[in-house]
Amino acid sequence: MGKKKLIRTRGKLKFSRYFQELEKGDKVAVLLESAVQPRVPKRLQGRTGVVENRKGRAYVVCISDQDQVKKFLIEPIHLKKMKN
Repeated sequence: MGKKKLIRTRGKLKFSRYFQELEKGDKVAVLLESAVQPRVPKRLQGRTGVVENRKGRAYVVCISDQDQVKKFLIEPIHLKKMKN
């Protein structure tokens, strides 16, 4: 993690991001929420990918790593939908 949260927002969660609904094919950015224990490698911070499908309450995100496409299971609080 590179950046700390502001003092007023430390420890708080945005429920709108926690319960956000994403569609298949949406472009998302991986922004790790420091208030929640991430089950995602830290090297994915700031990477972008495409939502493939939903598995439980998490999403399968395809992220290209050099010349390979890898799939990661990421909770929605760590994802931010990008504009087209």
